[in-house]
Amino acid sequence: MPTRPIRQVPGVYHRRVGDIVVTVLNDGFQDAPMTSVVNIPQDEAVAMMRAAFRPVPRRTAVQAFLIHSADRLALVDAGCGPAKPTVGKLPANLAAAGIRPEEIDTVLMTHLHPDHFGGLRDATGAAAFPRAELHIAAEEYDYWHSDEAAAAETDKARRKSFFGGARASLAAYEGRIRTFSGEAEVFPGVTSLPLPGHTPGHSGYMVESAGERLLIWGDIIHVPEVQVPRPEACMAVDVLPTLGIETRRAIFERAARERLTVAGMHLHFPALANLRQEGDSFLLLPEAWSSADLADGAT
Repeated sequence: MPTRPIRQVPGVYHRRVGDIVVTVLNDGFQDAPMTSVVNIPQDEAVAMMRAAFRPVPRRTAVQAFLIHSADRLALVDAGCGPAKPTVGKLPANLAAAGIRPEEIDTVLMTHLHPDHFGGLRDATGAAAFPRAELHIAAEEYDYWHSDEAAAAETDKARRKSFFGGARASLAAYEGRIRTFSGEAEVFPGVTSLPLPGHTPGHSGYMVESAGERLLIWGDIIHVPEVQVPRPEACMAVDVLPTLGIETRRAIFERAARERLTVAGMHLHFPALANLRQEGDSFLLLPEAWSSADLADGAT
């Protein structure tokens, strides 16, 4: 009698961008109440989820990305770490991709929320990527190290998890942290792109090679079924929600206008898509999974 499967195959997907290869690594998923989606009537948000055949409460995918460029290796964000049963799959998927943590020489952070910094440390509290330099926007670093900003967070549990966790995670990389501002080359073929709102220093990363581009846009959206057609919908954890709406609309418009391929930490695996503008709304068009070989310029 054949054995019944109990596990999914590894969450690993490779996408070529010119001479660079970007690898999508799934870290799992998180379920959260619909009350975490704000600035839109709850009944409308729920109806949109059900119309899209998505579960309610909302289920949000979590991804990280590897960038293979110029014989070097960068990781964009580090997933949740071993926080909940449904996440923390990044180490296993790194191994499935044939990558050892010590091979990663650069970690690029989009921002400092627990589902992005949680995997920066191992179970002992040490740096999970022992050779890596960590790059982060100066505005982001400063915000999470601000005692004034921490004091303004009235939820004590969130203050400990977000501010305390961010500081502890970065402390594991003391002496190996590099900050940047604005648009700067942070890795061969990779340029930072300020996308503030979700957090003050929230950043995307434009990967560009041989005339091809891919924008890793971080947490521009968490719930594609709601926030793409309704960009005004925000998350309860947005630090600067009004700015976040402006940023979301601007990058949606740019992606549609320039026919950019985007990659998002909370897009559904393999987390690659394009956008089309339809009046004041937008349509997300997931990129088709491809079995094409990556060698000799094939995509």
